[in-house]
Amino acid sequence: MALLCSRLTITLVLFVLILGSVNAQLSTNFYYSSCPKLLSTVKSTVQSAISKEARMGASLLRLFFHDCFVNGCDGSILLDDTSSFTGEKNANPNRNSARGFEVIDDIKSAVEKVCPGVVSCADILAITARDSVEILGGPTWNVKLGRRDAKTASQSAANNGIPAPTSNLNQLISRFSALGLSTKDLVALSGGHTIGQARCTNFRARIYNESNIDSTFASTRKSNCPRASGSGDNNLAPLDLQTPTTFDNYYFRNLVQKKGLLHSDQQLYNGGSTDSIVRGYSTNPGSFSSDFASAMIKMGDISPLTGSNGEVRKNCRRVN
Repeated sequence: MALLCSRLTITLVLFVLILGSVNAQLSTNFYYSSCPKLLSTVKSTVQSAISKEARMGASLLRLFFHDCFVNGCDGSILLDDTSSFTGEKNANPNRNSARGFEVIDDIKSAVEKVCPGVVSCADILAITARDSVEILGGPTWNVKLGRRDAKTASQSAANNGIPAPTSNLNQLISRFSALGLSTKDLVALSGGHTIGQARCTNFRARIYNESNIDSTFASTRKSNCPRASGSGDNNLAPLDLQTPTTFDNYYFRNLVQKKGLLHSDQQLYNGGSTDSIVRGYSTNPGSFSSDFASAMIKMGDISPLTGSNGEVRKNCRRVN
C-alpha cells in the first residue's frame, strides 16, 4: 500500500511538473541573468523613438497585436519577403499600414550590444508594446518573456487572422475567442485605439454610409477623406479625436457618443452585448487600465515558440 501511495505521489508530482512546464514556458525574469540590462536598453530606445514621433508608440503596439494574431507571438511579422517565401508585411492588414520596423531594428541593435544572441525579436516586440503604452500615459505590467522567433511567416494567415476594420461584433468576438481571448479582452484590447491613426480607406465607408455616427464628427472626417475611392486613400485621421497621443479612456467615451472612427470600433457600442463593458470603461479609466494590462499579458501567451523551437534571430528581418 505504501509503495502504491508513493508511486501515486510520484506520478502526481510528475503530472504537476509537466502541467506547470506547459503554463510556465514564459516568465517575467527569463533574462534576469542572461541579459540584465535588457529592459532599460529597450525602454530608452522606445522613449527616443516616441520623442521624435508620438504616433510611433501606437505603431509599435500595433506590431505586437499583428504579430500575435498570426500563428502566435513569434516575431513573424518582422520578416522581410525573400525569394523562397512571402512574409506578412504585404498582407492586406499590414501593407502601407504596419510601421515601426526601423525602430525594432534599432532596439535589436542596442540589445545585441549588451547581450549578443540572447534575446528574441518576439520578446522585443512584447517589451516594446508595454513600454509604448506606459510612455504615452497608460498602464504598465510585467511582461512574460522566453519566446523564440519563427523561421517563417504566412501572408495568408495574416490576411485571414487579423480582424478587419469592417468586422461586425460577432466576427470580432469569434476571432478573439479562437485565440483564447474573452469578450472583455476584446473590448479592453480595442482600447489600444485610444492612440494612433487610421487611413481614409479604412473609415471612408463608415463616414459616408453609416447612420450610427455623430453627424458633426462625420463632417469633420469627410474634410480629409474624399468620398471617391482612390482619392486621399492614405490620408490619416486620429482613432481618438480628443487625445490621439495619450493612452487614456477617451476611445470609450467617443464610442458612447457615436464617434468611433472605424466600423469595427463602433460595433463595440451599437446596442449589442459589449455596450455595458464600453460604458464601464468610459466612466472608469482605472478599470480599463487594469483590464487592458491583463489582456495584453493573455495576448502575449498566444502560441509562443519556446525551448528548442524556433531560434533567436540575429537580425529581426531575416532568419539566421
